[in-house]
Parts: sequence; structure tokens; C-alpha cells
Amino acid sequence: MNLTNYEKTPIFRVFEAVRLEAARYGLNVLESEIVGLVPPAAMVDTAEHFLQIANFRPDQVLETRLRQPG
Repeated sequence: MNLTNYEKTPIFRVFEAVRLEAARYGLNVLESEIVGLVPPAAMVDTAEHFLQIANFRPDQVLETRLRQPG
């Protein structure tokens, strides 16, 4: 599946839709795979949804910190 607008259709929403559809057929989704580049904000949204970390901020992501000046 190609996702072209993660703000309109977040990765976590797609994953959940596929998981629910698979469950209708008695199947479990064991893992997923990302092929290609992903905007950091899309991954932050997904982490916030699935991990449900209290008081999570995007600046806690190492890559975000590394891009900040000095």
C-alpha cells in the first residue's frame, strides 16, 4: 500500500484498518514493513498512538535533537 498523505491518513490508522480486516478472516498481523522514506512527523504520530507515552514531545526524538542548532 502506498501512503501519500500521512496527515490525512496516518500510518497508525492504516495499520489498524489492515489489522481489523485481517481479523475478519481469522488472521493476525504479526509485523509490518516500511519500504522507502518516511517523514519524521509521521513516525512521531505513530509512536504517540501505539506507545501512548505520557507527556511525549517530538523534541524527545534523538533525530529531532540532532537537527537542532547548538
